[in-house]
Amino acid sequence: MGSRLGGGEPKAFAYVHGRSILTRSLETIISSGVASTIVVAAPEDFLFRAREEIDAVTKKWECEISITAVAGGSDRAESVQIALKHIGDAEYVLIHDAARCLTPPEVFVRVVAAVRSGAEAVVPVLPMIDTVRRAVADPAVGAEPEVLRGDLDRSLLRRVQTPQGFRAATLVRAHAQHRVDGEPATDDAGLVERLGTDVVAVDGHEEALKITYPFDLILGEQLARMHDEMDACKAARDADGAGSDARTDDRGAPR
Repeated sequence: MGSRLGGGEPKAFAYVHGRSILTRSLETIISSGVASTIVVAAPEDFLFRAREEIDAVTKKWECEISITAVAGGSDRAESVQIALKHIGDAEYVLIHDAARCLTPPEVFVRVVAAVRSGAEAVVPVLPMIDTVRRAVADPAVGAEPEVLRGDLDRSLLRRVQTPQGFRAATLVRAHAQHRVDGEPATDDAGLVERLGTDVVAVDGHEEALKITYPFDLILGEQLARMHDEMDACKAARDADGAGSDARTDDRGAPR
């Protein structure tokens, strides 16, 4: 319910520079041009609000993409399983975390291109830049302070983002197996990997940060403001150019 952001509602409805996280995510997916159907899994108590935002985005973008909202499950895996029932005969599927609402459209394009090129599972990643150590329980010192052991080789580690892309049949099979074994997983790529399927990496993007804590929201606000201002300037330039064209012939001479 968005508790880590300090709110009393799902973080998908938190606002980032004037538009909700959900709205910004939908706009990015639409602008990427890779989707023919979008399924939003939302808490049942917020379905009406999700559908209101979908209607507003559809009208603003004059969008012909099918966008629906369904009641999600008790956790991420169950929500994905429910959403998969609404994708029809799609050959490929992307799973995206709405909290990464500033993911650039080109990341979606890269993921889809890799899946269409034959990969069964694709994730966008960034290199690990921090030193990483493993926390271990030490009965000799108790719970505090936390004990750390050894450096992990960060050259072999990656920060995984979304959207994650899959051949639809592979992802459905992975979730069917998950319903049987019940083993926890932090993402869909982890479920697919358990099938023995390779997960392929493509370049992610630093702006695809996950808005989880209040500090993330501050960063997201600044990024969104920057991009909104850039978009407004571009729209103004385009409008000026159209006005100029209206006063010249096709050689650029005054009419």
